[in-house]
Amino acid sequence: MGSDAETKKTKRREAVAVFEDVAAFERAVEELLAAGFDREALSMLAGEETVEKKLGHRYRRVEELEDDPEAPRTAFVSLRDLAERETTVWNSVTILPTLLAAGTVVATAGPLAAAIIGTAVTGAALATVLTHWMDDRHARWLQEQLERGGILLWVRIDDPEQERKAVEILRRHAGHDVHVHEIAAGR
Repeated sequence: MGSDAETKKTKRREAVAVFEDVAAFERAVEELLAAGFDREALSMLAGEETVEKKLGHRYRRVEELEDDPEAPRTAFVSLRDLAERETTVWNSVTILPTLLAAGTVVATAGPLAAAIIGTAVTGAALATVLTHWMDDRHARWLQEQLERGGILLWVRIDDPEQERKAVEILRRHAGHDVHVHEIAAGR
């Protein structure tokens, strides 16, 4: 039988919770981050298609997967992060071509300026479609999770103090089925 040190190397503890409300989920994550948990320590259940492909079967409720070490995960993305990414996409697709167009108009008043301005307008339209698609995709993913019982959150914990804090925060924000389990260290 292996030593405690070997077990710690092969196993990792994590807190688990299921949230039935997106706002409560977001508040819990914000508090976890404020309490010193790394963003990389937080993971969520991947989308339905990914789960079914990896596990080879459908699942009815997220609770079926909360202790499954093979359940595919995705990194935590907050609604605020998503909004910031959308702003970055919008800015990169619209502002840069617009600045180039402005510089070109000053330098030349010919067909090149018209082409760059046309690119800026097309870029703005593309950014609008892309940000709308990102919003819809994230909303569908959240709705899919909620329809299957809630948003599943795993929080990697490294010591007993982190475990206590994580469980307390998850319970305070209406997470249900809050508990701690062990999984293989590579997860």
